[in-house]
Amino acid sequence: MKKEVLLLLFIMFTGFTALHAQAPELMIDSCAAAAGSNATYLKDFVVILPAATDRDNPPIARFPLVLSKSNIYRFSICNSRESGGVAVMKLYDSNRMIFSSYNETTGEESNPFNFMCQKTGIYHVFILFENGKPGQAVGILSYVTK
Repeated sequence: MKKEVLLLLFIMFTGFTALHAQAPELMIDSCAAAAGSNATYLKDFVVILPAATDRDNPPIARFPLVLSKSNIYRFSICNSRESGGVAVMKLYDSNRMIFSSYNETTGEESNPFNFMCQKTGIYHVFILFENGKPGQAVGILSYVTK
């Protein structure tokens, strides 16, 4: 029994280490820099997601945040080099999607994307990987100076 527990811990540790091949701090720094000189870093969203077991329900990371009216926010998403898929960031207001960094019908990617907030409130950032592939990514929220 003790050998089985040790073997399980070893497998879990090595799998976890493999997903952390690229340090989140380096990804955050490079992704925040890519947002541009007129953007002030506010928050990051670090995600590590496994492969989907059900193609219709891929793993999704959800992050609530409060945005203020009349401000322009910039959302950026950056993949780890080791990721199996392309990271997609979606912005929601209640149950309505406001924007997505990837348009599934056209295949067009919009990264970074700006959002002019029309009302102060709680919004949600969803991050997932296209086609339910596994991966590591960093999302960045920045304030755009006028």
